[in-house]
Amino acid sequence: MNKFSQLESLLIASGRSLSLKELSKILKTDSKEIEKILEDLKEDYKNNQRGLAIVKNNHKYQLTSSADNADLVSEFLQEEVSGELTQPSLEALTIISYRQPITKEEIERIRGVNCSLILRNLLIRGLIEEKFDKQKQANYYYISLDFVRHLGISDVTELPDYEKLSSQESLNESIEKENN
Repeated sequence: MNKFSQLESLLIASGRSLSLKELSKILKTDSKEIEKILEDLKEDYKNNQRGLAIVKNNHKYQLTSSADNADLVSEFLQEEVSGELTQPSLEALTIISYRQPITKEEIERIRGVNCSLILRNLLIRGLIEEKFDKQKQANYYYISLDFVRHLGISDVTELPDYEKLSSQESLNESIEKENN
């Protein structure tokens, strides 16, 4: 398999920066070879005026949009975040509000569909935050302080029926009812 293609796919799919160590482990390839391929990809994007760029920071790499298109992307994102939230976005936000901290996989298990774009939009709007847990090697989602402030509450426990809806038993009962 083509390592260039594999690296590109991993960087797109991750949605976050990945370390050389992570990439080496996934691709079962020496980190020096991975670093060389990443640098070649970086130069290819730059020299061919592509819409993508690879950014390196603290030995981590991330695929981003090209800085040349920053104004266009900013305008697009501004339009995207100024509209109303969709029903799926509201559902995901509600799940995060009552179940935080929660992983993308857990949200998707509850909703039954892929939530990547929804989570990205909620992050862009500043309604949720994402934190990486090094011990569990997973990203966890939380509602943001801005969102809590926007709701006019001082603590997430002030949400309606918080105690009941945030308990694991309540969620299990709901999922069982849904499956029957």
